[in-house]
Amino acid sequence: MDNAAHVSVLGVGSYVPTKRLTNAELERLVDTSDAWITTRTGISERRVAESGQATSDLAHAAAAAALEDAGTLPESIDLIVVGTSTPDHAFPSVACKVQARLGCTRATAFDVNAACAGFLSALQVAEQFLRAGGATRALVIGADTMSRIVDYSDRTTCILFGDGAGAVVLAKGERPGLHATVTHADGTHYEQLYVHGGGSRLDTEGERPRIKMNGRAIFPLAVRAMISVTEEVLAKAGKTLDDVTWLVPHQANQRILKAVAEGLNVPETRVVSTIRDYGNNSAASVPLALDLAIRDGRIRRGDTVLLTAFGGGLAWGGALLTL
Repeated sequence: MDNAAHVSVLGVGSYVPTKRLTNAELERLVDTSDAWITTRTGISERRVAESGQATSDLAHAAAAAALEDAGTLPESIDLIVVGTSTPDHAFPSVACKVQARLGCTRATAFDVNAACAGFLSALQVAEQFLRAGGATRALVIGADTMSRIVDYSDRTTCILFGDGAGAVVLAKGERPGLHATVTHADGTHYEQLYVHGGGSRLDTEGERPRIKMNGRAIFPLAVRAMISVTEEVLAKAGKTLDDVTWLVPHQANQRILKAVAEGLNVPETRVVSTIRDYGNNSAASVPLALDLAIRDGRIRRGDTVLLTAFGGGLAWGGALLTL
């Protein structure tokens, strides 16, 4: 591959709100228990945005951290892509709000929506811009404020989701970083995981948007999709699992993480899990887990990391990168 086509990872950052929502607090809202939640999901608590916080606030904080980590000035960024399914408004995009707050005066900016796979879709879009010469430095963000669309009377979904954001800075460069990306979708399964209300179907006008999920159906679909896309992205990059230092999957459910690891024959000691303290952060979960594992020393410079995610759409994807 020509050096001009390399895409390097310059920096990583994340942000979570300070407010915690514990299992004990959920026990007071719905008919559930800490033991049941922990056993079924592996989650003990999740972060929830304050009433004055929106997705762009979380995204801005994560982006600023990634830029600092990269040693990159905002004005050098010429592309911002945000993966989110909980924007502040129908429009403008979260990306445009982040662009203005950071002062990325040269950047074009837009959002993509692939639910929990949104960050990987945004990463692939940015990769194509960089490889084709449409941008030289890109800011890719996954951010969601899931607490705004969670139904806290539905014990099957409210126990899962938290709020957060994660970001990476990419650039055309001489050092290989992002080896390959793959994304897929299958809209025939959309009713298994979707948001009821809040869009142009006015039969729900006036109702608060809320998540609807068929967990029994989603579990096997998610496991199969993340295993297959992992194998596909490795083949595309000309690598094997032996070349991978860490697997960073979407933090949907600890049982799903375990099933994916077993299906790939990857030891759980090589799988990054942050779900106990943060829950499922939708599009933010993969970049947030990546950054947290870097900050606590698990992932180090030079490690090769495989990212994979699955979400509503249905949509799924994978990416292989070396830090």
